[in-house]
Amino acid sequence: MSRSTSAASVRPALGWRAASARRKLALIAALLMVVVALSLFVGRYPSPGFMSLDRLATDDLAQRLVFDLRLPRILTALALGMSLAAAGAVFQQIFANPLVDPGFLGVSQGAAFGASLAIIFFGSVAWIVQASAAIFAVAALALTYLLAQRARFGGSVIRLVLAGIAVSAFFSAGVGGLKYLADPMTQLQEITFWLLGGLQSITWMQFWSIAPAVSISLFVIYRMRWRLNLLSLDDATAFSLGATPARERALLLGVSVAATAAVVSVCGMVGWLGLIVPHIARRIFGADARYSVPGALLIGGVFGVLCDDIARTLFAGEIPIGILTSLIGAVFFILIFMTYGHVNEQR
Repeated sequence: MSRSTSAASVRPALGWRAASARRKLALIAALLMVVVALSLFVGRYPSPGFMSLDRLATDDLAQRLVFDLRLPRILTALALGMSLAAAGAVFQQIFANPLVDPGFLGVSQGAAFGASLAIIFFGSVAWIVQASAAIFAVAALALTYLLAQRARFGGSVIRLVLAGIAVSAFFSAGVGGLKYLADPMTQLQEITFWLLGGLQSITWMQFWSIAPAVSISLFVIYRMRWRLNLLSLDDATAFSLGATPARERALLLGVSVAATAAVVSVCGMVGWLGLIVPHIARRIFGADARYSVPGALLIGGVFGVLCDDIARTLFAGEIPIGILTSLIGAVFFILIFMTYGHVNEQR
């Protein structure tokens, strides 16, 4: 078979895969819109279940509940799911490691330390806790990069991994020390609830405070998604294909950390979402980041909103969303792990 004949036979296959991926993205986008729309009517007022349109049209309390409380909370849950999923996809692609998540470089642990510090020394003022969490999340990333550059062991990726582990342990120890110093009747409880994650106190002010960072970060990740295919290669190969690995990796890691720091600062610690959703996206769309990254964004949004719906409606008392994401994420991880092993055995 000649080279031209081979290329001609490959092009239709690639076009079919692209069309199939676009159809799947459209279906998941439609699912996300349906989930967000239905979530506005799910709650415990006036009774557990769905609120009717008639009630929303005639009840002033129902209108305030939906538009002043549920809507900002749902949008924040959407931002949380999309940000952690996109950041997880970026981290796993760049580090070529399917077991990393947005807290990989100490970001989540730095945010937890910042929030705990603010709760103990500055009270429970929401904007101070949020600002402190964001500042220490970024500081954790900077410290990780500083240690990685000064290390003399292994390649650049290995140094970054080891530095992230060290920084995570450092800030985790700091959180433990602050919990020991906290007042067990007030401050310790607030720190514990923050570390469990939750959206019960979200307002329009908090949503708008994170919207710029999240929007810009997700836009950059989406626009550069096709570059992730190159950045997952070694530096020499990526450079030969026209990429500038160090600069582009730094940009993508930076915006991923910015989005993670923003949502964690208002939602607390929410684990597993950034680890599991990229796996699900790759199972549906394949390893090509042009489709798996948008897929992770949409699936993460669905996952975040559904988890929040369950958290606020399953019982009379609200369940911390971090508990739900960890539980559901662990179940998904086991299923993916078992299925992947079975597929490999068949091969």
